[in-house]
Amino acid sequence: MRIRVVAFARARELLGAGELSLEIAESSTLTQLRERLQREAPRLGELGSSLRLARNGTLTTEGEPLCEGDEVALLPPVSGG
Repeated sequence: MRIRVVAFARARELLGAGELSLEIAESSTLTQLRERLQREAPRLGELGSSLRLARNGTLTTEGEPLCEGDEVALLPPVSGG
């Protein structure tokens, strides 16, 4: 199945792209997606557990299954004023 990954701020820099279209296995979860992205872009690991994932605009838990056409946003911590 195909999903869309959108990365923001520091996650975009570490991933090397603002948007990806990925083909993943039917039974994939957000945890598996995170692991794949970190294998393909090891520097994403710099964000550690502070990198949050949102599925179709909603913050989610990592074990949640993905579906065809989902959009997953990579949300790094935000600072500033």
